[in-house]
Amino acid sequence: MSEENRRYALAERPEGLINDDTFTLETGPVPEIGEGEALVRVKWISIDPTNRTWIGEEPTYLPPVQIGETMRALGLGEVVASNNDNFPVGALVNGLTGWTDYTVISDANPLMVVPDSAKSAPPATLLGMLGMTGCTAYFGMLEIGEPKEGETVVVSAAAGAVGTVAGQLAKLKGARVVGIAGGPEKCAWIVDELGFDAAVDYKADDWRQQLKDATPDGIDVDFENVGGEIMEAVFARLNIGARVALCGLISGYNDDTRPVDPRVFARLLIHRVKLQGFIILDYYARFGEAIAQLSGWVAEGRLKSEQTVVEGFENLPNALNMLFKGENKGKLVVKIAD
Repeated sequence: MSEENRRYALAERPEGLINDDTFTLETGPVPEIGEGEALVRVKWISIDPTNRTWIGEEPTYLPPVQIGETMRALGLGEVVASNNDNFPVGALVNGLTGWTDYTVISDANPLMVVPDSAKSAPPATLLGMLGMTGCTAYFGMLEIGEPKEGETVVVSAAAGAVGTVAGQLAKLKGARVVGIAGGPEKCAWIVDELGFDAAVDYKADDWRQQLKDATPDGIDVDFENVGGEIMEAVFARLNIGARVALCGLISGYNDDTRPVDPRVFARLLIHRVKLQGFIILDYYARFGEAIAQLSGWVAEGRLKSEQTVVEGFENLPNALNMLFKGENKGKLVVKIAD
């Protein structure tokens, strides 16, 4: 076992993208464990849009990371020492590990043993399709969006981690799926490889016309990851009785000022739209159910998983910026140990 533990601590709250002053890289001893605790060697770290919201001043569904605290993040690791029979040495676990080499499982920091149904999957997949990412798409699309055969579903950030899964799930239910992604390559990929029916390139000058052309009969379900003017354009095409699963608002996560409220709320009223925001931690007790179902669909070849893997602990800050520059396809993860 290494005798050192690296961690990234928050040094200052960023304005815009992460820079060299946002975090400090610190080295200290490996944590010791007490009664009922277990020590985890973190091997993979998940990079998610919510990471950026956690280091702002405003509380979200979790308190902000405080200056000097380890950067909060989901991760995957192996138990290397244990005083808890529920977490034997060698067990694979995931949860809020943080940007650190080692973390301690305790009452204050509960992690989850990877279900048997998912243990054979590649590690990156356990943080993506068969992890919190897949669960987010599963509950948001199937329980809030409730796509039906023949309906039109729009997914924003469709080439990202959650969007790729959400769109495929809507296809499993027989819906016509339109993805919004950035650039011709990503648009072609979600159609040709993931089976979306159409794609809208939000980087193109005519993206609004592309959206109209792709949704001639309006939109029945919006799986919303982006917010901003893209969300407004989608809202303007919602049908009567449409459902909106409000998963994220990534377009405003780096802004210093509060985003302007949508100007198309009248559409929600007149068309009796159901809009529901959701936080995936609300479904934590049901993760096993979702992962088992997702694992089955992956095994049957009905769902495809895509990851962008960055190697090296020192590349964690830059990897977070990659999300907001659109430099990933599918789930973005950082491998920090073999």
